[in-house]
Amino acid sequence: MTDPTSQKFYELNLAERLAHLSRESGVPLEELEVLSGAGGLNADQADHMVENAVGVFSLPLGIARNFLVNGREVLVPMAVEEPSVIAGASFMAKLVRLGGGFTAEASAPEMIGQLQVLDVTDFEGARSRLEEHRAELLSMASAVDPMLMRFGGGARDLHVRLIERSEIGPFLVVHLILDVRDAMGANAINTALERIAPRVAEISGGRVHLRILSNLADRRLARAVCTIPLEALAFEGYSAEKVRDGILDAWAFAEADPYRAATHNKGIMNGVDAVVLASGNDWRAVEAGAHAYAAQSGRYTSLSIWRKDAQGNLCGELEMPMAVGIVGGATRVHPAAQVGLKLMKVTTADELAEIIVSVGLAQNLAALRALATEGIQRGHMGLHARQIAAAAGAKGDEIEKLAQQLVHEKTIRAERAEEILKEWRKQAYD
Repeated sequence: MTDPTSQKFYELNLAERLAHLSRESGVPLEELEVLSGAGGLNADQADHMVENAVGVFSLPLGIARNFLVNGREVLVPMAVEEPSVIAGASFMAKLVRLGGGFTAEASAPEMIGQLQVLDVTDFEGARSRLEEHRAELLSMASAVDPMLMRFGGGARDLHVRLIERSEIGPFLVVHLILDVRDAMGANAINTALERIAPRVAEISGGRVHLRILSNLADRRLARAVCTIPLEALAFEGYSAEKVRDGILDAWAFAEADPYRAATHNKGIMNGVDAVVLASGNDWRAVEAGAHAYAAQSGRYTSLSIWRKDAQGNLCGELEMPMAVGIVGGATRVHPAAQVGLKLMKVTTADELAEIIVSVGLAQNLAALRALATEGIQRGHMGLHARQIAAAAGAKGDEIEKLAQQLVHEKTIRAERAEEILKEWRKQAYD
């Protein structure tokens, strides 16, 4: 076995990385071993999570390093199959550290639930009556979950909207605002909506149709900012100014054009989704909220903002809805998700949201830097070559050797990998 003290984390083998992670994080090795594949989610557990279960589907899980969030060192678990995501986020976090790390914050964990009220004959009268009964309705909603109230959560407000233009004509929408504390909150808000729906119908004189939370969680935002010192941006043949200005030009493209913004924001979500998934949260809900938020102005645009400050340093900001929790759902059931939360040492959903939005900003920077300088393919090349090598049938040490050969030839294709393997094995046989 190699001496782990003389090697970087990525140079260690899998067993050595787990041992190192245990020492670094304080999480016992036996708990971390669920990440090795042997003790993670099993088929019996999966059978209780989804219908018609037949097994489990695994994704690679790695650790993003170098993250300093609000002055705290954070090891970030990321579940993702795409090459270069974890390495890119880790390296950008290293650059951001030189400027003091990420500063992040999260707003109150308030989720929005919606009631669609149809067949209303007097819209203004119904709106007025519902607003008059706001306190009653909020009290009913809060009473649904006494535990939530005990931890400081509960119903916060009620808004009534009139949708005038629709295929079915005008109707009312009632928004219930619920503070869900450390939960993602879908079950809590949907249960509260069911409780107040009959009373809303009675007060409004209408018929309550849909009762459902909104994934445009624009009252539950997370925001991260960072500054990268100008001199830290230079590398190889690229001056610091050239890298910075290239990043700003690339961001301006995404800010102005929805076709570019879609891919730009997808790069942000490469980092965000990977942590959301590793923590057992609903990545689809976070995705939906992010893209809806990006289009709130009526034009789909970049979620992030990049600029230079008076000293010429590069400054980034990312704000987006972040409906994640640390209690309930898969976070309670999935063993790897529980370990992921322990590794990050989060004690509130707000802390988790702050870490996730910081990773999203780091991932965005990684993509912009690559695009503005050497191109996105170079960073992907080595890891993609290993995937191709393995898919072609390479085993053990052959994978790395074949990957290096493909990169050297600049021909990372399956058919070429198979040709090289065939030649090697023919030579060995001869």
